Amino acid sequence: MTQPALNDGKPALHAVKIMAITGLALIAFAANSVLCRLALGEGTIDAAGFTVVRLVSGMLTLGLILQCQRKSPRSVSRGSWGSGAMLFLYAIAFSFAYLSLDTGTGALILFGSVQVTMVLLTVLSGHRLIWSEWLGLIMAFTGFVYLILPGVTTPSLLGFCLMAIAGIGWGVYTLRGRGSANPLMDTTYNFLRALPWVLVTLLLAHDRFSFSSQGLLLALMSGGLASGVGYAIWYTALRELSATQAAVVQLLVPVIAALGGVMFVSEPITLRLTIAGGVILGGILMVVLGRYYTARGRGAV
Repeated sequence: MTQPALNDGKPALHAVKIMAITGLALIAFAANSVLCRLALGEGTIDAAGFTVVRLVSGMLTLGLILQCQRKSPRSVSRGSWGSGAMLFLYAIAFSFAYLSLDTGTGALILFGSVQVTMVLLTVLSGHRLIWSEWLGLIMAFTGFVYLILPGVTTPSLLGFCLMAIAGIGWGVYTLRGRGSANPLMDTTYNFLRALPWVLVTLLLAHDRFSFSSQGLLLALMSGGLASGVGYAIWYTALRELSATQAAVVQLLVPVIAALGGVMFVSEPITLRLTIAGGVILGGILMVVLGRYYTARGRGAV
């Protein structure tokens, strides 16, 4: 996490703010996973239709929020065609993958692909990870695997490939957003730039669309709130996170989803959830603080 200036006088407040923003984004991710599984798992809407409604509703919601801003943005950012393509790739592959994968297996493939993609591209870009970052990554991923292990089954080849593609798309989309000067505007235009791909999907799959009112509502909630607003918040958090930190904190999403089940569905707090949550948090802490204290010990801070 980027360290605030020493003369700021409020480093603790700055850190709390970044943790809060990151936490909100991760909660949105968890909510999005639940909404997607409810819609597609119950067959209330088809995968292509869900993706179309999700992206269009996200674009409209973000556009409305952008128009409601009372003052002109300090910086004008219009996303990129590459980010729009990666957003669509993630969304469409994710939807079709969950037609043949269960929750635990899909989560393992998705987040595993995200981690590999982001860490590999970070290393290839010339950023060398220190020992504490490697150890934290391994520790957090071990806790993640331990959490979802009971729900993992042998995946279908098609489902595995689609979810791996979704993870790669999301990993690249995340990395491209780290330099965003205006997260809300960038996210809005990224959704807009995904529209041509949405139109292609409409042309190719419109005759196979099938949805109920429940499925449509779930897709609208996933697109407008969990995806649109959630991704804008995520782009805001990315300005203060290193690529490695951004990769590893996403492993908290299954833990947050499980805690949501405890809070809202009266599911029990299991020993597995407690242990996994502690291991993942410990790994994240090593990644977030490891480089700072290593540099400080060398007199770099």
